[in-house]
Amino acid sequence: MLKKYDSGGERIERGDVQGIVISSYKYHECASYLLLQIDDPVATKRWLAGISARVTTSVKPPDNARPPRNLNLAITYSGLHKFAVPDDVLLTFSFPFVDGMHSDRRARILGDTGSNEPAQWWWGNAKRPVDIILMLYAADETDIDNYEKEESTLASSRGITVLEMLRAGRQPDTKEHFGFNDGVGQPAIDGTEQYERQLARTGHVTPLPPGEFLMSYEDAYGNMAPSPAVDAALDAGNLLPRSGDGDIKSKTHDLGRNGSYMVFRQLEQDVAAFWRFCDEATKNGDGSSEPIARDQLGAKFVGRWRSGTPLVLAPDRDTWTDPKTLNPVNDFDYSSDANGFGCPIGAHMRRANPRNSLGATPEEGLLTANRHRIMRRGRSYGVRLSEGDAHPMIDDGKKRGLHFICFNSDLQRQFEFVQQTWINNPQFGGLHNEVDPLIGDQGSCSSLMTIQADPLRSRIKNMCRFVTTRGGAYAFLPGLRALRWIANV
Repeated sequence: MLKKYDSGGERIERGDVQGIVISSYKYHECASYLLLQIDDPVATKRWLAGISARVTTSVKPPDNARPPRNLNLAITYSGLHKFAVPDDVLLTFSFPFVDGMHSDRRARILGDTGSNEPAQWWWGNAKRPVDIILMLYAADETDIDNYEKEESTLASSRGITVLEMLRAGRQPDTKEHFGFNDGVGQPAIDGTEQYERQLARTGHVTPLPPGEFLMSYEDAYGNMAPSPAVDAALDAGNLLPRSGDGDIKSKTHDLGRNGSYMVFRQLEQDVAAFWRFCDEATKNGDGSSEPIARDQLGAKFVGRWRSGTPLVLAPDRDTWTDPKTLNPVNDFDYSSDANGFGCPIGAHMRRANPRNSLGATPEEGLLTANRHRIMRRGRSYGVRLSEGDAHPMIDDGKKRGLHFICFNSDLQRQFEFVQQTWINNPQFGGLHNEVDPLIGDQGSCSSLMTIQADPLRSRIKNMCRFVTTRGGAYAFLPGLRALRWIANV
């Protein structure tokens, strides 16, 4: 049976939890993700020992002061192997992490086929593997330039090759490149300030137990989230907490506690192709464009209007008229729209989080959906295609997209389940031969999407891929104690 979580706010060890799990650092407009390869493990361990003292934790600063910079760090399986973490310890990590995002098995699960195949990625595949992901955040372009230079120079002097430096930012209106308000439906770790922030922004929030995002805490099933462990003899300095209930006789120490699995995917967006497709699919009989229908079709693909207003609450037109004073609405479910007449059953938002729509009862459906949530921390990269045109259809040749980042304690049950069972499932919600219209594995331009309506449905045909995976990796975001242990293996 699923457990309806209500802990009253289980306390987490914030001084050991990296800050990116709790905060998106939205007060820092600029970010840079340094993808690193280890060439000299001994020198790199010394670098790791030093940088662990500068990692931003989840501890609230005095008087809620905002630090001028933030730094977080995650390590892939290959990185842990180069750091000489013993094989028997590595095998206590989850299988998807050990297998790697670029493996054939993971590619089938995630829908990374065709132009998304790992062999064609710019980074993260067998040709250009990543060992460490260093995440830097700063207030403006000048400071992120300096921060990036400082950290890349230091890393290069410590036996590390800087494979890529991926820049990202925060748009002032929180819209992604297709033009839709993003990040509206985030869950919150129960007992943290995430709850208050999300509630203030959208009027609704789903509190989930810490174990959904942090290892060795209670999860939505009432179980302790699985965590990698080391033999107590390998931790003579007692850097790590004891496994289980902390019994002094415990034979293993907990390497994963306060850590999380990080998913990183570079998703390139073809904005012009998206809006050209919407334009062609909604043209009048004489070949002229129909802007209102074009905007509505884009919203049908996403499940929200560009303002963030959900179609369930406003199926015919966007009712968010004053974006300067109103926040995106997130307090809704699909009880009133079981047939998809408002928000299509196959819309991206409905697939990514079905809420209460896939269960024997709405209550059971909601509990089930909440077992597969993820904590997103991604940011857009590249400049907007057009500031003046809401539906830009002429490409400028520049690269733009989303550095998708999320955290979860169980890669299979959370991120991979969403990708395989909801995003790329051709039979999702009773549909047939359809996948997510926005990020699904479209393959050749022969896919379709059903838009439910009464009395007659319509079908959009010959859909192409609008989002292409350019790189990716699974990484372990350790707690601070685990970072120090890895540096002293």
